[in-house]
Amino acid sequence: MNLALLGFLMVATFMTLIMTKRMTPLVALIVIPTLFGLIAGQAAGLGAMMIDGIKNLAPTGVMLLFAILFFSTMTDTGLFDPLVGRLIRLVHGDPTRILLGTVVLCALVSLDGDGSTTYIITIAALLPLYKRYGMNRLYLCCLLMATSGVMNLTPWGGPTARAASALKLDPATLFLPLIPGMIAGLASLLALAVWFGRKERTRIGAVEARDEDVDFTGMAVSQYPEARRPKLIWFNALLVVTLLTLLVWGVLPLSVLMMIAFAIAMIVNYPGVAEQKERIAAHAGNVLSVVSLIFAAGIFTGILGGTGMVEAMSKEVVGMIPPAMGPYMAPITAALSLPFTFFISNDAFYFGMLPILAEAGAHYGVSPTAIARASLMGQPVHLLSPLVPSTYLLVSLCGIDLADHQRFTLLPAIMVCVVMTLVGLIAFAFPFVAG
Repeated sequence: MNLALLGFLMVATFMTLIMTKRMTPLVALIVIPTLFGLIAGQAAGLGAMMIDGIKNLAPTGVMLLFAILFFSTMTDTGLFDPLVGRLIRLVHGDPTRILLGTVVLCALVSLDGDGSTTYIITIAALLPLYKRYGMNRLYLCCLLMATSGVMNLTPWGGPTARAASALKLDPATLFLPLIPGMIAGLASLLALAVWFGRKERTRIGAVEARDEDVDFTGMAVSQYPEARRPKLIWFNALLVVTLLTLLVWGVLPLSVLMMIAFAIAMIVNYPGVAEQKERIAAHAGNVLSVVSLIFAAGIFTGILGGTGMVEAMSKEVVGMIPPAMGPYMAPITAALSLPFTFFISNDAFYFGMLPILAEAGAHYGVSPTAIARASLMGQPVHLLSPLVPSTYLLVSLCGIDLADHQRFTLLPAIMVCVVMTLVGLIAFAFPFVAG
């Protein structure tokens, strides 16, 4: 059977099953690629493909495991309580202010370039507000993910670095013309936040903060009051700042930094063995649900790439572009980046498909730099993909079902992509037509 067709059928089957809730993502990520790998006649090599895929995602799985434990521990100690307390007073029960603050806070935290860290920090600060006022957490997931998708285009972010590496381009040169599009994308998200806010005002109205929401020290009430460590708040704050600084500098791999930071946090805040076990057990459910999905996604990506389906799918799509459309390769690449970065991993798209698109564009006078910039336009939609590890972290921390999040956020994410693409064309980040 044609590998490209088989690849498209595999992705379509997987998405249909999880979005109709006929199968959980964890089970589907394992069963569906295994079944299609057998249909492809590659039963003998499936084990090696699975192990390779798991190995590639293992560092991400370890990082998320200890990131959840570390930032959950920081939340337990009450580190973020003063921030939540101030936010409660600042928003005055206005849902629109909370939603606008969601976009602004996420944009600032996203500057570190790591989506998982962004979600953990912003959700720790914002989720208590959404729960306190009974706001729709789908709005929180949508705005956080789309904002992270826009900010992911920074030179130190994964997609831009991959595109630059794949086509041997300078990341800074690639990035600078994208800034107007990013600003427009963030502006569209602020407008979306206002719209969401008006809907929430109609539904729940304005709710004033009650005395029981904030104690006399100015701290928001913690989920685990017995675990709070108000006397260690400055140490914990310094530990988080140090961690993020070392993360940006790249002194050690992120997974190692998270492990060390978690160990220090436990020793200082909960020196007793019983206390440490209690804190770990409190968050074991979140850890298991996220990390198990990461390793299951490794099986999916391992089979998708190992069988040659990704390469076949890429060549099939590029081959369908008629010669008359050649001068329009930049906007075509921008359009293709939406579905393809959703269906396949960033690595597969940027290292497998992007060079093919760039080579096709070169025949019609479209520069590789223009193709590379256009290929980044689909990132807000890419983060909705079930192949993105941080997506599972986001929905898990917010207590939202993945399928519900995908259905709700797809159209807003496409809107942001379209806005960035149009502004990119106007700002000549990439040409609408060659020549």
